[in-house]
Amino acid sequence: MTDTHTGGCVCGTVRYRVHGQPTLGTVCHCTYCQRRLASAFAVMASFPEPAVEITQGQLVECEHRSDVSGRWLRMAFCGKCGTTLCHTAEIRPGIRTIAAGTFDDPRWFRIDRHIWVQSKLPWVTIPEGVATYQQGFVAVPPADPAGAAKA
Repeated sequence: MTDTHTGGCVCGTVRYRVHGQPTLGTVCHCTYCQRRLASAFAVMASFPEPAVEITQGQLVECEHRSDVSGRWLRMAFCGKCGTTLCHTAEIRPGIRTIAAGTFDDPRWFRIDRHIWVQSKLPWVTIPEGVATYQQGFVAVPPADPAGAAKA
């Protein structure tokens, strides 16, 4: 099994490569992710920035400030087709988070946690055994997250 994975935008203008396993696999149910992705939630894989390479094309960025924390989130997307490919967050310096649906094969990594479940849509079911947090989660979760609630 290789530790290098590739992905890109819908139109193929922007391509990327990641090396290694993600530090976190997260599903976010916050209302901002629901709106920015026109979806029920965001599925994300976070990596140290040096592990992410843009191999083709240019990313365009826009910044959002959270109405809850006041911290910034910088989304990066394809300027041609608008696909959101990744983001960086003020709260996690040195980490780039990939929008998992943009991987050529998004099945290879594990989801560690579901965050902002207080905003989860009622018809979404979270699998048993996955850590859940009513709001965000700041630190990297331990192997057996203490205080994690089940959905």
